Amino acid sequence: MSEHSATPENLGKSGQQSIAREKAFLIISRLEGWLNALGLSWLTPLLKLAAGDNPKEQLNELKRVLLIPLCGIAIFLIAWAILAPKVHTSLGAIPGPVQVLEQAQNLIEDHVRERRKADAFYDRQDARNAKLIEAGKADKVKHRNYTGKPTYFDQIFTSLMTVGLGFLVGTIIAVPLGIASGLSRTVNGAINPLIQIFKPVSPLAWLPIVTMIVSALYANPSDLLPKSLVISAITVTLCSLWPTLINTALGVASIDKDLINVSKVLQLPTPQTITKLVLPSALPLIFTGLRLSLGVGWMVLIAAEMLAQNPGLGKFVWDEFQNGSSQSLAKIMVAVLTIGIIGFLLDRVMYALQQAFTFSANR
Repeated sequence: MSEHSATPENLGKSGQQSIAREKAFLIISRLEGWLNALGLSWLTPLLKLAAGDNPKEQLNELKRVLLIPLCGIAIFLIAWAILAPKVHTSLGAIPGPVQVLEQAQNLIEDHVRERRKADAFYDRQDARNAKLIEAGKADKVKHRNYTGKPTYFDQIFTSLMTVGLGFLVGTIIAVPLGIASGLSRTVNGAINPLIQIFKPVSPLAWLPIVTMIVSALYANPSDLLPKSLVISAITVTLCSLWPTLINTALGVASIDKDLINVSKVLQLPTPQTITKLVLPSALPLIFTGLRLSLGVGWMVLIAAEMLAQNPGLGKFVWDEFQNGSSQSLAKIMVAVLTIGIIGFLLDRVMYALQQAFTFSANR
């Protein structure tokens, strides 16, 4: 009798715990896709451990997604530290991780100093203009921009702005062409030879042509879009639009033909057919193309900046190579790591957007 009277109370407590655990797992399952998209998949087993999931299973998962990658990075850093000093170049021995970290800190400090100089310059200018206004000489007030050298972070921002512009223009061109190519065999037959001819062309071949055309047509550049930025952005566009175009055409061509037939039966307008039927079905492949295009564009940009001496990370690498100081090689390696990390982050951003826009299609 005592056991029977205790049972409802025990069942109530265990039931509440079970419901709370199920709610926690539901929240974690919703977060899992976003954590994977942002490169934070190692947080998922930690959250499941905290929610009371099987410890052995989650520890094994944590080992796979966190411990093993960290071991790989540690082995790489140890091998780099041991082998780098043994390789001597015209700029001295290859710098190890410690020297590269020191130069990264120096670049940060240089940026901070340059920003302080810029702030001091504008403070002096504002004070001078205020005195002129008080003296009734408002016509002599002048506003000048600070003309100090661009810092490492300024060049990162320039490269990001350039690749963003080139990628945006390439997407605007590639997606509509890919949709038309996927829907129409005639359009596909017309542009397919052009894709096969121009897709393998190196940015080093496009750059002289783009430079001459932009110099001829863009004679009066604006401050927001300098000629050098436009040249690099167009080069990025010409080299990066092909993966998006090809994947968009493939995605559109592979959608269920019954959907197209239904749209014809219902006599849906072409724009509505594209927005309601074609795009939702083709989005996964379109985003795959966009991710590939952004990666290609980022690689192309660095080469274009280096060759054309346009502002950005590519020019920073080339300037340090030409500088030839004892610190140049370490700064070049900082730039190499920065390029790799930014490329990874750009891919994660595109993957997160893919998860957001194709959520309903994946469920």
